[in-house]
Parts: sequence; C-alpha cells; structure tokens
Amino acid sequence: MYHFFVDKSNIIDKTVIIEGQDFNHIKNVLRMREGDEISVGNGEDENEYRCAIESFEEDRVICKLLFIKEANVELPSKVILYQCLPKADKMEMIIQKCVELGVSEIVPVASKRCVVKLDDKKASSKISRWQAIAEAAGKQSKRAYVPLIGQVISFRDAVKDSARADVKLIPYELAEGMETTKEVFDTIKEGKTIAVFIGPEGGFDESEIDEAVNSGIKPISLGRRILRTETAGMTVLAWIGYKLEVNR
Repeated sequence: MYHFFVDKSNIIDKTVIIEGQDFNHIKNVLRMREGDEISVGNGEDENEYRCAIESFEEDRVICKLLFIKEANVELPSKVILYQCLPKADKMEMIIQKCVELGVSEIVPVASKRCVVKLDDKKASSKISRWQAIAEAAGKQSKRAYVPLIGQVISFRDAVKDSARADVKLIPYELAEGMETTKEVFDTIKEGKTIAVFIGPEGGFDESEIDEAVNSGIKPISLGRRILRTETAGMTVLAWIGYKLEVNR
C-alpha cells in the first residue's frame, strides 16, 4: 500500500486532502482511481491514517478516512546522525538507508579530511535534494514522519550541537575492542537521544577525535574490518535499532 505525508491541517474530520507533488504522483504516475486505498502520515504523531480515494479535483485528491491505526513504527529513542560529507552521490544512499533504519535527523558535517567542499548555493541545492530523498525513503518505509536534513556545519559546531544528546558515539579504527563498545551500547535506553558521528572516506583527523573525546563523545569499534563511510552509519543504526527493539 502506498504511503504519503500530509500536513495535519489537511486531515479534517473524516476527510483527508492530498496536494502538491503527491497529487500528480497519485493521479498521473500511479494512475490510482476512486476507491483505491492509501495510507497517510501527518508528520507529527505515529498514527497511520488509512484512506480511500473519493475524488480528484483540479489540484488535489480528496480521500475518505477509513480508520486510524497506531503504527508504532518509530524507534523509541531519537537518533541524530552527524555524517561527514562523502564523495560523489554517496550521501544520497546514506540518507535513504538511514531513514529506512529509523534515523531521526541527519546533519551534514564538513570535517578536515572531507574532499567535497560546498559553497552556500551548492549546499542549499544539495539539502533540498537530500530532503526530498529523505521524504521518499520515509514514504517507502512507512515512517511516521520525515527525518530532517540539517544545514552543513563544521565538525566543531557539530560537536557543540551534539550536547543535546544523552549518548554520543564516534566509530574510530583505533578505539578499544568490542567489549568497550558493548559497555557504551549498554547505556542506550528508551527515551534517550543518541548522536552518531561518521567520518569521511579518509577518516577523522586525530585532532578531531581528541576534540570529540574531550567533549564526552565515546569512541567505539565497528569490528576488526574497516568499513566505508556509507556503510558505517548504517551499521551503527542497525545496532541501535536492535538494542532498542529486541525486547519491545
């Protein structure tokens, strides 16, 4: 079943209104018809609003609300991914897969070893595209809301921003073994905010690791193999998801 997002104001009693690009997608791409069922999220609660298409107007779809289901699809903790800018279009895959895995927010970070440099104009264009990818991934995985893609910030600003998190992790190839990593993961509990820092292709500069550690960010190991930047974040998200949901 196809899943879409609407503003909360577009759910009025038993009527759900779908506008904008989703209107075109439903009518002209999916070629859906009156009576077809879809699911809708309002981006604010975790409910799934199950609807049936009633009619097509000039620029919107009118749906009848059939029932509301408590979807309970979101992780019970907020996870913020501080992803250093990778080369080429790797960021698009990182966003897509991490949204599927339950990330709450992704903050692009310009660290010392990042090859990619974005000026304000390029950054604005990239963020718009990345946000659209996050929305598409949210629809595909039936997320309750669309994770936010933040503005590109420096590593130092990212460290400062992570002060809002309760648990802060930074995978590092020279971190102590998995036993220490397990101890860090044991501090992850429902309701806590978790920050995850992922370096670029060349890894973090040692001065950045020192700065992170001095700010209370815990180095962790991802095993004996070196993971690519586009793999590392997904791995940590998967571990966090297992930790939070295994007994849920």
